[in-house]
Amino acid sequence: MKGVQGVKGVKDVLVVLFDDVQSLDVTGPVEVFTGATYAAAASGGASGSPGYRVRTASLDGAPVRTSSGLTVVPDRSLAGGPTPHTLLVPGGHGPRSTDAGLVDAVRELAPRARRLVSVCSGALLLAEAGLLDGRRATTHWMFCEKLARDHPEVRVEADRIFVRDGHVATSAGVTAGIDLALALVEEDLGRDIALTVARHLVVFLRRPGNQAQFSAQLAAQTAQREPLREVQQWITEHPASDLSVEALAARARLSPRHFARAFQTETGVTPGRYVERVRLEHARRLLEDAAGGVEEVSRSCGYGTPEAMRRAFLKHLGTSPAEYRHRFRTTTPARC
Repeated sequence: MKGVQGVKGVKDVLVVLFDDVQSLDVTGPVEVFTGATYAAAASGGASGSPGYRVRTASLDGAPVRTSSGLTVVPDRSLAGGPTPHTLLVPGGHGPRSTDAGLVDAVRELAPRARRLVSVCSGALLLAEAGLLDGRRATTHWMFCEKLARDHPEVRVEADRIFVRDGHVATSAGVTAGIDLALALVEEDLGRDIALTVARHLVVFLRRPGNQAQFSAQLAAQTAQREPLREVQQWITEHPASDLSVEALAARARLSPRHFARAFQTETGVTPGRYVERVRLEHARRLLEDAAGGVEEVSRSCGYGTPEAMRRAFLKHLGTSPAEYRHRFRTTTPARC
């Protein structure tokens, strides 16, 4: 942005470009950082920082063609220009094949950056450069197995939308890059600026990094028959309701036995398992974002009692609801 050229305290963000890069991996975070800079200016300095100066760079400074066919002209080559505060490596076909020249350039530049970020399969490039050795990391679910297999020194956390480990942050596929960028903005400029950007982009302020890449709905298959799809949606929207097989079968206008068999056949999970996933996911979100007590959360999620919710958390997450909330609220890193 022209308005922050030469401004003291601005954080330089350099986005790596290459042929077949995923365009949304680039534009999603760029829109977040740029929007945050506008919001910081509009706040009259309330954020304490002027925001970001976003630049793009390809290996040789030449234009690149994204996987969707768009041509992007970078600002510079990776070898030129000042060292960025944040170096961001998006995903795409390039990092999957790990071009040697690109890997070498990122390996050389990364140690001088204050923060290293990847989106989607960009983590594969960072791993190839040895920049994730001994660190926790994630990537798009399609590449988690490859990352773990090819780079056993990386501690892959497949069921996360983003992972922070020191100054290195990796995120899952596509829109998770927006979630991570919003988390970085909140860390750098405060919650109000991040909220302004999220509202402008019409996205959640923050899906926490420890949220699963798949929601309960995505983890299961979508039923083929409309009555069963409607039941799936009803479960998601009414976790505190009576979600017994008998009650759900009545909504689908099927006998309980027929409903249970059809639901499992079409979604891949039993009705009880699906309800369990939805309630757990809903409880996690409330514990992360709401101020209500554990007893209130347990009632609003359909557990009935705090003890029932506690057993579910211990079974699936290995921790109690109270400890889960404590861990979530004490893992926000210090500002860079």
